[in-house]
Amino acid sequence: MKNFGIIVLCCILTMAVQAQRYTLSGYVKDAATGETLPGAAITLKELGKGAVSNEYGFFSITVNPGKYTAAVTYLSYKTQVDSIDLKQNTRRNYSLQSNATVTKEVVVTAESAKKNIEGTQMGTEQLTMEQIKTLPVILGEVDLLKTLQLLPGVQSSGEGNSGFYVRGGGPDQNLILLDEATVYNSGHLFGFFSVFNSDAIANVTLIKGGMPADYGGRLSSVVDVKMKEGNNQRFAVTGGIGLIASRLTIEGPLKKNKSSFIISGRRTYIDVLTLPLRKASGNEGLANSGYYFYDVNAKLNYIFSDKDRLYLSGYFGRDKFKFAGDQFTLNFPWGNATGSMRWNHLFTDKLFLNTTAIFSDYTFELGAGQNGFNLKLFSGIRDYTLKTDFEYYPTARHSIKYGTYYSFHVFTPSTITGQSDTVDFSPEKINKQYGNEAAIYVLDDFELSKRIKINAGLRFSLFQQIGPYDRYIEKGDGSYDTVVYKRAQNIAYYQGLEPRFAIRYTLNEFSSVKASYTRTNQYLHLASTSGSTLPADLWIPSSQLVKPQVATQYAVGYFRNFNKDIFEASVEVYYKDLTNQIEFKEGRSPGFSPNVENDFSFGSGKSYGAEFFVKKRVGKFNGWVGYTHAYAKRYFKDINNGVPFFAKYDRRHDGSIVLSYQLSKKWTFGTVFVYGSGAAFSAPTGYVFINNNAGLYYEDDYRNKFRLAPYHRLDLSATLISKKTEKFESSWNFSIYNVYNRQNQYIIFLEQSGNIATGELQTKVKQITVFPIIPSVTWNFKF
Repeated sequence: MKNFGIIVLCCILTMAVQAQRYTLSGYVKDAATGETLPGAAITLKELGKGAVSNEYGFFSITVNPGKYTAAVTYLSYKTQVDSIDLKQNTRRNYSLQSNATVTKEVVVTAESAKKNIEGTQMGTEQLTMEQIKTLPVILGEVDLLKTLQLLPGVQSSGEGNSGFYVRGGGPDQNLILLDEATVYNSGHLFGFFSVFNSDAIANVTLIKGGMPADYGGRLSSVVDVKMKEGNNQRFAVTGGIGLIASRLTIEGPLKKNKSSFIISGRRTYIDVLTLPLRKASGNEGLANSGYYFYDVNAKLNYIFSDKDRLYLSGYFGRDKFKFAGDQFTLNFPWGNATGSMRWNHLFTDKLFLNTTAIFSDYTFELGAGQNGFNLKLFSGIRDYTLKTDFEYYPTARHSIKYGTYYSFHVFTPSTITGQSDTVDFSPEKINKQYGNEAAIYVLDDFELSKRIKINAGLRFSLFQQIGPYDRYIEKGDGSYDTVVYKRAQNIAYYQGLEPRFAIRYTLNEFSSVKASYTRTNQYLHLASTSGSTLPADLWIPSSQLVKPQVATQYAVGYFRNFNKDIFEASVEVYYKDLTNQIEFKEGRSPGFSPNVENDFSFGSGKSYGAEFFVKKRVGKFNGWVGYTHAYAKRYFKDINNGVPFFAKYDRRHDGSIVLSYQLSKKWTFGTVFVYGSGAAFSAPTGYVFINNNAGLYYEDDYRNKFRLAPYHRLDLSATLISKKTEKFESSWNFSIYNVYNRQNQYIIFLEQSGNIATGELQTKVKQITVFPIIPSVTWNFKF
């Protein structure tokens, strides 16, 4: 009996020793700049498993005690190998050196070589600015949103425009984040350029399928843009001078290894360059006219300890257009402002916290004056947001993320004020709208076995429209009844569960299949009559009339790597159901009624398609080929006589070829070819005559019944490193946009000719092309 007790005690002690596990954790950063490296792979060779650093460079691996060899890898950096005798919880911070051989190659990425086949995420692409800067540009301006349009499933909203659609969704269904702050209008120059300054951006991640539970509020995609942190080792200055804009970025340490800053500015000088021509024209209004945009990015961070870090970042940008003639004046400014304050804290080696306070503001103004009468139109949206995210790493094959989100929205509708001499025409009050949006979520990412990995999440979201607010209810005789809501009074309340599920099944070392299910709610809506977000478009909340948009997306994909992970390929098939979709009623547009929601019609939609993608990741010659075959339809009882119609962003075929080749240490060449089926549009099929006046006739099912000609173009670029030393680097980028001068349609209109009385009236469809072949040159420098 005594011996039996000893045996039991030994077994218990053995089990206790085996149950004792220790955690290896820390940060991965760039040795030259001190910036953290998200997506770095930390692998324990003896186990063949490890972890990937999160967006702040933090990693955590919990395993049994023992001696291990840790390999820390990040593409374009030298692999760092570390021997570890894991007898207790251990903190190791790794500083990776740039690999001189790899950095000569053009395209680098933060992804591990097998991330596309090992992870559960579908429809996700991460691009670094090194990739984006090697591609051809228009008018010398690098634009990350235009680069995203070259990926399968992402379509341009128009010639030269940075707006985009994802998998059949509208432009308002894309969540665009800059350091976690929402950017409501992402375009400069009426959408021709994005608001993102390439010198201030570290990377961008696009999620268009299987959106994880920590994101919400939009139906189609997430574009998560991260700013650089700033060099905490030494001061550096970078910049560039292009045809229409110049950039300047300054970064450096406030306290070496502890704190750094970065500030980046950009401004166009179209107004300055065209001033002599405008003055020479003799037209005073033209001489006093001008357009320019500018933006400023700034970021500051401080490392208090391995457990606490603080980040402050902000963006401010404005577009300004003015015209000042003798009889008529016009002033037209608009822009975004964002601010983020983030605090990272480690409770334990396994539990990571990020808390963020966010401010976001978008405003639009239009001022006009003529013969003593002045008119001003303004609108906007402002958010105050607080979010908290926890990341818990129980084992090397298991991670849990959970958190909360709250945002207070203030919507300013289109408000008109006027003045004629001493008489004011102003509303007694601005009928703003207010809303509370909140969410709580949890997601669990774990390996069920060596072959099966699951990412399961649940997000519970709610939205409440509150007073003060005056609601105008339409009556049959064209008049309105008014309902007045007091401050903080409930007007409308919505809530919903948003399950998310993704699974990966590994077929072998080189391939896997994945499937995902995603349900999302969207409580904010864009009132727009255009195909992309314009400055005057209105953001409005869900209300008693406007229900939240809901999307359910199913996706299946096959992913495979070739030739020692140099090539990766994928095929994804998706189907998306959309409810509570919004369109303006027939003959209505913004400003038709006191409450814009009275102008809406509501319906449903569906989109489905297949996406094909082949990418060469590394080497002197690299790039990708993407193709999408897709459909996007809408169903509205009050539009098109109830007949289903194709959405204006429905495009049957959409493809792109993106290639880059490094000829030598000094010369790098790039090319882009894009092809897309013609966009859907509405056109009349005849005339109606009333009192000898001709009017256009549309068939009952006229909406988007016709197609424009296919869109295609070829762009070329060449980058020359003219000088490169340890302290100074200078390069030239030469680009040609639309090499063979394709006359792609920008605006379609109808031209009439002939005589009504003789019955010879004819109508021809005409087009306007605004982007012929355009060469550009940019000088970039860094010291």
